[in-house]
Amino acid sequence: MSEQKSGALAGLKVIDLTRVLGGPYCTMILSDHGADVIKIEPPAGDEVRDWGPPFNGPDASYFIGVNRNKRSLGLDLAKPEGKAVLLRLLEGADVLIENFKPGSMERWGLGYEAVLRPRFPRLIHCRISGFGEDGPLGGFPGYDAIVQAMVGLMSVNGTGETAQGGTGPLRLGTPIVDLATGLYSSIAILMALQERARSDLGQYLDMTLHDCGMALLHPHAANFFLNGKRPKATGNPHPNISPYDKFRTRTGEIFLGVGNDATFRKFCAAIGKPHLADDARFRTNADRVTNRPALTVEIEQALEDVDGNEFCQRLLAGGLPAGPVLPVDEVMEQPHTAHRDMDWRKDWFRGLGTPIKLKRTPGGLRRTPPRYAEHTHEVLAEHGFTAEEVAKLEAAGVVLTKRRKG
Repeated sequence: MSEQKSGALAGLKVIDLTRVLGGPYCTMILSDHGADVIKIEPPAGDEVRDWGPPFNGPDASYFIGVNRNKRSLGLDLAKPEGKAVLLRLLEGADVLIENFKPGSMERWGLGYEAVLRPRFPRLIHCRISGFGEDGPLGGFPGYDAIVQAMVGLMSVNGTGETAQGGTGPLRLGTPIVDLATGLYSSIAILMALQERARSDLGQYLDMTLHDCGMALLHPHAANFFLNGKRPKATGNPHPNISPYDKFRTRTGEIFLGVGNDATFRKFCAAIGKPHLADDARFRTNADRVTNRPALTVEIEQALEDVDGNEFCQRLLAGGLPAGPVLPVDEVMEQPHTAHRDMDWRKDWFRGLGTPIKLKRTPGGLRRTPPRYAEHTHEVLAEHGFTAEEVAKLEAAGVVLTKRRKG
């Protein structure tokens, strides 16, 4: 596990007003690579601290999984003094990221155009919302599964209509829209930083779950644009490639992906059926997609007595894409998981490593996920607040060191 000393984003100061998943996932990406992320939480805290079990102390796994390498400060932005604290923290900040309902920052006298841009011209303000500020859905709340439903992702996931014995539209098992929004937002922030190096100016980034969810519709949207047909859920099979599916073996299920004709010929030899490559039904990928049911029968017969793990290793060694279908616990015990530094541990904490592998300035783990307001005094002292100021702010309930519930 990488013990991070610096990183590609060392020296970057990020004020993080986000909660739940999309925003915190974005700022975790930045903090993993050296950014100083100050997570400002409302008096009740980030609500996903309660999204359990399981818990570590007061905090749920949902919070723990996306908030490492950050510092937490409790602040009540509903109070004028809280807004004044935020403005002091923004001095010298590079990025402000928030996911309040559109219009909230403006109502609090913290809007980008009216206040933040004139006062902090180099600041990059990233707003994450469900649907944006305007338009037919502007200002409406957005949650991952709701957006999955609304942008078509659920319609292409699952195994067909319930009337035909399928699942009907199905939510993806991971909160893919929230995660993608975090990824796209981190890309947007890095683009804005790159442009700022030329212009010396910050800018406003308008990121939405709606847009990021739609961006995940490939190849279904591309197919629709070309053939005009409504995409259907196909389950495990790929709509454009065959064989690209899950198959049962003697020792368990495996997944095969054969993307071109040359690979298919090698695959046929590997399963002991070289003649299939010359069968008129299967010569090209288009033929194989058209005749998918017949090809599936041939492959199932060839694999029914095969050791799936050994077979996958043999195919991979021969340059053919294949892999066993593994549950999460077994994935974490795979030798390659450790080799790729994807299992990070520090003190009580265990989490997934960063997939972004930079050779000279790698990311890593500096801090375990913070307890609520764990760094309130530390952060305020760094920003010039005296002990007397902090005491007054605490007494007034402006800054907090404990969650205010109820």
